[in-house]
Amino acid sequence: MHSTVAVEVGAPATLVFELARHVQRWPALLPHYVRVTVLARHADGAVTARMIAVRPILPVVGFGVPVAWRSRVWAEEDPPRLRFLHLGGATDGMDVTWHLVPTDTGSRVAIEHDFRPRVGLWAWAIDRLFVRPIAQRTLASFKAIAEATTAATTDGPRSGRSNPTKKTSR
Repeated sequence: MHSTVAVEVGAPATLVFELARHVQRWPALLPHYVRVTVLARHADGAVTARMIAVRPILPVVGFGVPVAWRSRVWAEEDPPRLRFLHLGGATDGMDVTWHLVPTDTGSRVAIEHDFRPRVGLWAWAIDRLFVRPIAQRTLASFKAIAEATTAATTDGPRSGRSNPTKKTSR
C-alpha cells in the first residue's frame, strides 16, 4: 500500500526541515505527540526511537487512542528529506519519506508511506484509521509553526528582510 499526504506551507522548506528533523523535540512542538524516546543513536546520525501519538476518535470530548511504534529515523540533506523505517509491531517494515520541496509561495511537504504487510487489507485499515490521521495532524501542526515563525521574522516566506516597524502619525 502506497499513500501520500501533503500540505502547502507558507514558509521555506529549510525551516520546516529544521523544525521536523529532530524527532525527540516533537512532543514539545506537536500537541498530539505524547512521547518520543530515543532508544539508540547510530554512527550515521540516525536514531532509533519509540514514538507515541494520540489518534483522535472523538475530538470534541478529547477522546483519542494512543498509538505507539518504533522507527529508525534519519535526515538527508540534499534534497532535504526525513526518513523513517518502522521496526516491529503493527507497522513493521513501513518505509516513510518526507519530501520538502521549495515553491514560489514557500514549500510543499509530502509524507509518503509505503507499507507492504502480508495481508493487504491490514495495510489499508492501518493507513486509513491511523497513519493518515496522525500524518495529517503532524503536517498541519508543522505548517502552523513554520508559518507563524515566518510571519514573526520576515515579511514573506522567501524574503530575508525583517518586517518594517510600522510608524504611526501623531
